[in-house]
Amino acid sequence: MAEQEASGLQVLLHTLQSSSDKKSILTILKVLGDLLSVGTDRRIHYMISKGGSEALLQTLVDTARTASPDYDILLPLFRLLAKVGLRDKKIGRKALELEALDVTLILARKNLSHDQNLLHCLWALRVFASSVSMGAMLGINGAMELLFKVITPYTQKRTQTIRAATEVLAVLLKSKSNGRRAVNRGYVTSLLWLHQDWHSRDTANTYVQIRRGLLLCLKHISALRSGREAFLAAQGMEILFSTTQNCLDDKSMEPVISVVLQILRQCYPKSPLPLVTASSAYAFPVPGHIATEPPCDLPEEDFEDDGDDEVDKDSDTEDGKVEDDDLETDVNKLTSKPGLDRPEEELMQYEAMCLELSYSFEELESKPGGDLNSEKTQYANHHHILTAASSKQHCYNKDQSSCGQEREDSVRSSLLCMVKTQRSTVHLGSKRKPGVNPYQNVQSNSLGTDSSGSEIPDIQASLKADAWDIDAIFCPRMSASFSNSTRTGEAVEVIDKLLQTHLKCVPFHDPYLYMAKARRTSSVVDFKMVAFPDVWGHCPPSTTQPMLERKCGVQRIRIFEDIRRLIQPSDVINKVVFSLDEPWPLQDNASNCLQFFSKFESGNLRKAIQVREFEYDLLVNVDVNSTQHQQWFYFKVSGMQAAVPYHFNIINCEKPNSQFNYGMQPTLYSVKEALLGRPTWIRTGYEICYYKNHYRQSTAAAGGASGKCYYTLTFAVTFPHNEDVCYLAYHYPYTYTALMTHLDILEKSVNLKEVYFRQDVLCQTLGGNPCPLVTITAMPESNSDEHLEQFRHRPYQVITARVHPGESNASWVMKGTLEFLVSSDPVARLLRENFIFKIIPMLNPDGVINGNHRCSLSGEDLNRQWLSPSAHLQPTIYHAKGLLYHLSSIGRSPVVFCDFHGHSQKKNVFLYGCSIKETLWQAACTVGTSTILEDVNYRTLPKILDKLAPAFTMSSCSFLVEKSRASTARVVVWREMGVSRSYTMESSYCGCNQGPYQGLQFGTRELEEMGAMFCLGLLILELKSASCSHQLLARAATLLSAEEEALDQHLQRCSLPQEVSHDLILSSYSRLGETQSQLLLYGIACGLCCPFSTTPLPAPPQDCNILENKDNFAH
Repeated sequence: MAEQEASGLQVLLHTLQSSSDKKSILTILKVLGDLLSVGTDRRIHYMISKGGSEALLQTLVDTARTASPDYDILLPLFRLLAKVGLRDKKIGRKALELEALDVTLILARKNLSHDQNLLHCLWALRVFASSVSMGAMLGINGAMELLFKVITPYTQKRTQTIRAATEVLAVLLKSKSNGRRAVNRGYVTSLLWLHQDWHSRDTANTYVQIRRGLLLCLKHISALRSGREAFLAAQGMEILFSTTQNCLDDKSMEPVISVVLQILRQCYPKSPLPLVTASSAYAFPVPGHIATEPPCDLPEEDFEDDGDDEVDKDSDTEDGKVEDDDLETDVNKLTSKPGLDRPEEELMQYEAMCLELSYSFEELESKPGGDLNSEKTQYANHHHILTAASSKQHCYNKDQSSCGQEREDSVRSSLLCMVKTQRSTVHLGSKRKPGVNPYQNVQSNSLGTDSSGSEIPDIQASLKADAWDIDAIFCPRMSASFSNSTRTGEAVEVIDKLLQTHLKCVPFHDPYLYMAKARRTSSVVDFKMVAFPDVWGHCPPSTTQPMLERKCGVQRIRIFEDIRRLIQPSDVINKVVFSLDEPWPLQDNASNCLQFFSKFESGNLRKAIQVREFEYDLLVNVDVNSTQHQQWFYFKVSGMQAAVPYHFNIINCEKPNSQFNYGMQPTLYSVKEALLGRPTWIRTGYEICYYKNHYRQSTAAAGGASGKCYYTLTFAVTFPHNEDVCYLAYHYPYTYTALMTHLDILEKSVNLKEVYFRQDVLCQTLGGNPCPLVTITAMPESNSDEHLEQFRHRPYQVITARVHPGESNASWVMKGTLEFLVSSDPVARLLRENFIFKIIPMLNPDGVINGNHRCSLSGEDLNRQWLSPSAHLQPTIYHAKGLLYHLSSIGRSPVVFCDFHGHSQKKNVFLYGCSIKETLWQAACTVGTSTILEDVNYRTLPKILDKLAPAFTMSSCSFLVEKSRASTARVVVWREMGVSRSYTMESSYCGCNQGPYQGLQFGTRELEEMGAMFCLGLLILELKSASCSHQLLARAATLLSAEEEALDQHLQRCSLPQEVSHDLILSSYSRLGETQSQLLLYGIACGLCCPFSTTPLPAPPQDCNILENKDNFAH
């Protein structure tokens, strides 16, 4: 049948070319037209494959070359060619070879006064010119001159022909040679004049497509440098800007405004950043590195000719895909296990970091029974994962004593219950409209109440009465007095007074200890100040903040504002008010501008320029010893007016896209709010967008490569108080000093009879800061041989974080992990009794301290140094790898290795793992895969987390091994140490687009919860493993049965139907007779609020995998 159809089509095409009978030709053209007018494009492609284009073109040439061309044949021929040519990528080349190109151009010239014939010729020319080379050929043959005879000033006649002519001209101008010809012949001025004429006279917007066609011509010309110069010389920026200002809100004008925007962005003069050098404002001498002259930015002519078009990011998708050509397809590289990268005898030094394997615990025998000192145990039963049920908060004051309310008599729910309750009860923030102040209920300069309802004294009156120095209050000086036991000095007296009158207790935080630790923190420029939020502490808000609903067209408005600044600079102040590169001070406190500051730990703001009264351009510092990686920001701003929108433009961001385009907001901390009892980092800002700007790095500064583009993050903030001091940050800050303070408080909080908690120093960093290594497990029951044997043979779990300094969300996840592991939660107890946790909570202390986004002080991304790290240049990576080598050499490789990270372009929390087969399958490489043996259990942990953690999603997980990731921790630990469950866990800076937290931004509460859920996942992973011992199951039953009474009470409070009683549930369990191990796993996996004892639990339906449907967990 197919052969018959093919032969029939071929007969039609052959007859079309050979026949001279008009009637036959018209009949065949009608049949072909009918065939192609229905169905899909497959018919057109089929006709092309059978020579249909050539047949039509040959018929066109033969008919046109007769003494009197018959337009009854030519017009349907042109219509068919226009339809077929859109699908035939070689139509232009075929037209050239068959001389149809010249024939069509000649016919167009002959029909300038015959609109219908000319229109059909133009349709054909449009498809012929779709090939750039054919367009250039038409340009040589005078096609553009012909078209300018057709494109006239505004008229209501011949509009269909004029529209077709503008479209053909726009296609021709995609050719660079035609673009240069248009510039040389002055067509830029002509096109601008035509656009103005049509725009001003087409008041009803009837001919928008003609105006769009003229603009597309200008857009293609301006892809050339000479075209941009001609456009600017003809006042094109001013013309297009002025002609669009009165129609920005007219949806019918969208096709015109969109192209205008692209032209204006393309023609905006490229310039270097307003900085003295592309290098960091901070310098650090790296051992063995020769200092070089910092690259300076050059004038515009040094920039590459950038002809790339960029569409408005309003329509961009956010998720990027892994490029298949980056996948590792070399089976030898995927399967081979490299040897040691250091002498084997060096591994002996790591025995000192694993003292748990040799310690005798003699004190367990000498100190039988008895209670521990209350100072050591005051946190022992504290529930560290903040939930709606957790109304108690404890903190340390300067004497390390607890403060806050008495402990409630009611029993908390355990983490197991939280799995369920968190999935069914999400604490939603009120849906705020863009621009609504999150502190909208706060009266400026008035009395306030803290979250417990207690009245707080008037801050303004207090400050005025004592005449305190604002810097001493809001950014305490790191003076030597902090190290003195008497704590004398004006700054410390101020802090003392504030702490006594305004302090709100923050769990696991002590301002005095923080200041003492800050004194020991070493920074490149020796910071003299400490940021107030870091000293005072942070309490998560009571509600979760929703993602910001993006205002339509906000990016367009900001780009037009950039254009306005260029062409109407009369109101531009352009005053530098803060700079790390210029002598201090630049700011006049009496002037009407904001004051900025960033020279404190993790701070990053290099320069602030006042553009207008309430608008500022900001530049962040690049990483130390680098010329790139600028994204993280954290700075202080003061001197503001309340209820006034301030616009901030961070103009030297580096990433090509950001979650700021998809609902993410920066974070803000108000000092006055903190003193009112609300010490909280909140998401803030509106009119947020992120887009490519006109700044470029010169090719010289880029090391000879094409100068990179920069991007602007712009947002508006309305501050809650007059004359407040606020801090703005990319994400919730978490400093190195905060970590060291937290670890000390954790160590003092644990029950020493139950928890083995030890801090070691992994190594000293380049900057001279100790990199902490934490070991957490359960103390042995006694120092008997049996108990010590069990203690020393517990498997290891290794967790690391914060190798990239700007990923502060990783530290908040780690904080949740640490606090949960030392807590009294039954799951935490069970984990401690069965595992030894080796945790490196901050792999890049120097980068965090000095405000870097990605690198260490050597200017290197430490997560690209794991293949062959240097003990001198990358000490934390060298010794972290050495510790893992040591564990592997003694047969104690970790069950799971996980490196916590943050992700700037995706939502949710997810894991990256490693799989040979998945990588080869994705790359369509099947060579040798049949002989590869691979443990598929690398997928088990992410599947478990997908069922447990509200923020986690399996759909974003990936197990591909990319060439560009060969030197990361995940891949190296997988390949070299043979850890099949080697992961990177990525947490979004933004929030979730699925699950219970869908549409919500992450707060620190949700991030800490994820850290605890990760621990629960490790327990379930072990319980699911084939090697899980009966002893572990027995311990689990014993520990969890202790929660029976509390869980029973919680069950009765759950929203179950009244007729479903607890006894009925238990009686149902007893009829099902499942084995204890299955039931225990089922109960833990579902987070059931039921007692874990010898009473059997309900069996899952036989046709349902309990870890398949997380939506069933809440039922």
